[in-house]
Amino acid sequence: MSTLEEQYGFITNKHSRRTPIERHIMLRGLTTINYFADDVEAATKWYSDLLETAPYFVRPEVGPPAYVEFRIGDYQHELGLIDSRYAPTPATDAAGGVVAYWAVDDVTAAFARLISLGATEHEAVTERGPGFVTASVIDPFGNILGVMYNAHYLEVLGNAS
Repeated sequence: MSTLEEQYGFITNKHSRRTPIERHIMLRGLTTINYFADDVEAATKWYSDLLETAPYFVRPEVGPPAYVEFRIGDYQHELGLIDSRYAPTPATDAAGGVVAYWAVDDVTAAFARLISLGATEHEAVTERGPGFVTASVIDPFGNILGVMYNAHYLEVLGNAS
């Protein structure tokens, strides 16, 4: 048993042969990441251009959208855009909070594309160690968007197929 396994009293997921339901995993994966925008129509256009896809879900169906959702990536994760009127706390002028990193094949190219679409630098491309590179931007609507090359993501993706 590893030191971490001894310290926390759990067997790491990598070694467990039980299914996720049998293991009662607390956090099983991302389902939806939501970004807030004062102008959901403009945010929808911007993210459609970035992701090169249209949203699959829009509410309300008629009139200005209050919520828009895209399915993206290898696992069809959901990226939602919500009208800022529905934010649980008032917006601030400064971007902040959690940085969710989306997996990309080339951080430098993804970062450059984000900047070319009007995002501003939050954190420049940074190597975190062998196989791990990150960068983040602030989208035109004030949300932090992270991109990351992560060797572990590719390993998990390879094992899933």
